[in-house]
Amino acid sequence: MSALLKHSEKLRAWWWHRQGLDSATTFSSAAAVFQKTGWARSVGGCGPYLTLYSRAGISREAADQAVANLEIHELPSARACTYVVPAADYALALCLAQNAGNAEMRVAEKLGVTRKEIDKLCQAVLTSLEKGPLDPDDIRQATGKAWRSLGPEGQKKGLSSTLPLALGELQRAGDIRRIPVNGRLDQQRYQYSLWRPNPVKLSEFTAESSIAELARRYFTWIAPSSLSDFQVFAGVSTKAAKAAVEHLKLERLSGDDDLLTLPSLREEFESYKPPKDPSYQFLTGLDSLFLLRSDITSLVDATDLLNPLLSLKSGRLTGLSSPAIVDRGRIIGLWEYDPASESIAYGVFVQKNARC
Repeated sequence: MSALLKHSEKLRAWWWHRQGLDSATTFSSAAAVFQKTGWARSVGGCGPYLTLYSRAGISREAADQAVANLEIHELPSARACTYVVPAADYALALCLAQNAGNAEMRVAEKLGVTRKEIDKLCQAVLTSLEKGPLDPDDIRQATGKAWRSLGPEGQKKGLSSTLPLALGELQRAGDIRRIPVNGRLDQQRYQYSLWRPNPVKLSEFTAESSIAELARRYFTWIAPSSLSDFQVFAGVSTKAAKAAVEHLKLERLSGDDDLLTLPSLREEFESYKPPKDPSYQFLTGLDSLFLLRSDITSLVDATDLLNPLLSLKSGRLTGLSSPAIVDRGRIIGLWEYDPASESIAYGVFVQKNARC
């Protein structure tokens, strides 16, 4: 019997505990939450706010103030995806984004855009921002003929002009940062500002060392986990993933599975006892509890896997159709917010009680 099956209830509760969802961990700030439990995936939604509220009771207003104070910031990172990360990890996140490459530039080159053209536009953007933050329309006006439309063909490929290419490159390099127009993380309207000092230039990360550092964080946030799950999260090859974890001296949870843990956490895991009383949390589908693994089947009780609310494919659950209700690490239902009635609609797999 694998460790996953043998310890399913304990593992789920342990992951819940490591993610700070059991109120056992005290967080001093929004930055501390992201440092200890993982970066919050941001796609213009409420995810980062729910991450902070579910773990530390941090309000939206307090989270927005942390953004304004540059204690946390939304940045491109692993796999070129955007995350809200703590200040201590700005350089790491940006170095990982550089590792991910620039897929948009490869598309643009097929449309006739040259490297020299984008370099010239990048310089024009930096010059335009010397007097202060600007929104994209102001940057277009300030940079004049340095940018150009890519026409209908570019629009088909998701590139209306060359300006997004330059803005993306300058962000990954740490030369500029984008600022939410109204200070909120749940919208996607931005101004851009010069970033001084540039966090990337203050760091000594290489392509290899940044992935190794991400591995250390990953197995702190969510271990025991598999090498393949880390590989998917980091967006790297199997060879690169193996090289990244080598310095961690990871140990198998048991001899017959692929779950790996840091040696420093093994004793704590072995002595950990799951709480007896229910503890419910409403989480987004992109919460770190789910996002840090490519297969979330282990977070669902075997008796619930065939529930019509779940989309099980080939015996695996790789994602959720709606945000989840979780009890001590176990997904027990799904929920949605109904803006018309300003209420929550939900369905659960378990028998309702006074707290559910």
